[in-house]
Amino acid sequence: MTEGADDEGQRVPTVPTADDEYVVELWRSLGLPGLMDLHVHFMPHRVMEAVWAFFDDAARHYGRTWPVAYREAAEARLARLRGWGVRVFPSLLYPHKPGMAEGLNDWAGSFAADHPDVLRTATFFAEPAAARYVADALAAGAVVVKAHLQVGGYDPRDAQLDDVWGQLAEAGTLAVVHCGSGPVPGRFTGPGPFGEVLARHPGLRVVIAHLGAPEFEDFLDLAEARDEVYLDTAMAFTPFFNRIHPFPERAIPRLRSLQHKIVLGSDFPNTPYTYATQLRALDDLGLGKDWMRAVLWDNPARLVARLPVA
Repeated sequence: MTEGADDEGQRVPTVPTADDEYVVELWRSLGLPGLMDLHVHFMPHRVMEAVWAFFDDAARHYGRTWPVAYREAAEARLARLRGWGVRVFPSLLYPHKPGMAEGLNDWAGSFAADHPDVLRTATFFAEPAAARYVADALAAGAVVVKAHLQVGGYDPRDAQLDDVWGQLAEAGTLAVVHCGSGPVPGRFTGPGPFGEVLARHPGLRVVIAHLGAPEFEDFLDLAEARDEVYLDTAMAFTPFFNRIHPFPERAIPRLRSLQHKIVLGSDFPNTPYTYATQLRALDDLGLGKDWMRAVLWDNPARLVARLPVA
């Protein structure tokens, strides 16, 4: 991939590059069996195309371009992840309107059944049927549930979701939640609304996407205060994201103390830079090999109880 001076990025090449080699060399140098990435998106083709069309118009939405680096067929994207040594990953998907989530869950179940390295994923919307179809998804084996408050535009405190959050807490199912206000605020983003959900359901196991950007420190507070709150690294610390939501320098020592609470997330395939860019950004923090091993493998492996800790 050839990156411009502002790190905007272009479509990645189809042949392996030094960036691809860096990914494999990194986890091998840490003595890991590979990587476990808990923020990866696979969706039905028409939905994925709609997401990419949104990013095509990112200058209007976000005030800057956002060229999707890995805009390829699903099998090509699967091959990339496997080639990099990403051993386990979810197919995070999310609805933007009522009546959409149940069909997404059915698709995610079939996709995971066809690909053993894909964690079975589910999602929901604030609607009357949510508790029923989430229960169905959990009974069918979903181990990760995605909630996207910015895209969905719903209030996580909605009474229609009380039973959903309760089911997830009782089952111990991991919820990956985009509740930070980045890249642009939503009506119910920020630490306040979802903080109230956590207060109502203290056993809820959640991964806060993007380290809660841009309210990084508020979400670090939640992770420090609550045993079952974790954070993923998706896009954080990269040159592209630092121009939008820079992580505060004063908070970096807190990342070390929360070593057991941070998991690898990349936002693949929708990043405007290579997969290696995310890993370099984490390594460049200088938090040490133990920290990197915990983030890239041990913590996510423990959360999904899918593979043994290295």
